[in-house]
Amino acid sequence: MTTDATQPMPDADDIAPRKDEAAAWFRTLRDSIVEAFEALEDSHADGPFADEAPGRFEVSPTVRRSDDGSDAGGGLMSVMRGGRVFEKVGVNVSTVHGTLGARAQAAMAARKGLPGMAEDPRFWASGISLVAHMRNPHVPAVHMNTRMFWTPQAWWFGGGSDLNPCLEYAEDTAHFHATQQEYLDPHGPEIYPRLKEWADEYFFIPHRGRARGVGGIFMDDHCTGDWDADFALTRDIGRAFLPAFVPLVERRRSQPFTEAERDAQLVHRGLYAEYNLVYDRGTKFGLETGHDPDAVLMSLPPLAKWR
Repeated sequence: MTTDATQPMPDADDIAPRKDEAAAWFRTLRDSIVEAFEALEDSHADGPFADEAPGRFEVSPTVRRSDDGSDAGGGLMSVMRGGRVFEKVGVNVSTVHGTLGARAQAAMAARKGLPGMAEDPRFWASGISLVAHMRNPHVPAVHMNTRMFWTPQAWWFGGGSDLNPCLEYAEDTAHFHATQQEYLDPHGPEIYPRLKEWADEYFFIPHRGRARGVGGIFMDDHCTGDWDADFALTRDIGRAFLPAFVPLVERRRSQPFTEAERDAQLVHRGLYAEYNLVYDRGTKFGLETGHDPDAVLMSLPPLAKWR
């Protein structure tokens, strides 16, 4: 599952259209999720908050600049706040490029051991990142991202999705995992168990001694040497998201809830914020490489509390 720097890299004429194909897919996935989430807002007809106006995404471009001020890519930040179903949800897509700074090089070298990075620290990255914090505490929060990363020394894919309920329902957890397995099994029977275990390890909060949610799937540094196969797996991780999550929203959004349940939701959000600020690689990489901080930190909840 890890990148093998000894495998031959596609030449420049070959990798360029593959970068374009990956970036186009992440944008297509973003569009389908935004449409589905606004449809959930429109269809919320009864239960808490049903008498309010349906939420809509606010879309704004994001811009990244290199140290000399030149263009270094960007993307779209799409955020819905104060909806009937979604208290805050961000669906961001970006394609950025430039050179890795010393700290980013050191972190990547420690994890991957790629030779030649100091001599040629160029990079290109594209991906989608989503975090949803829900109005009703019975509806689980959720995270999803997929991405492609390229350097002159190697390329790889990463990402996954995980469920973060404050009030867990065993049947919801089972549905989320079963749907992901359904989409991943065609890529090999060993893929889903491996990515599930990886998610359990990655989304663990050491200083709390617990997971931040009920898991999901996750991979990083994924490069088998077969770009088409690796990209197909990455696409199916993204395709699994809506059928894994939307039925849970539809099942729980109309349930009444108590102040104690809302309090539990806010405390759980504090746990989520701790993880994203202390451990999450995507947050660290985005801030280290000068991406729009509002886009990088859109994963943080609108309200949270600590005991």
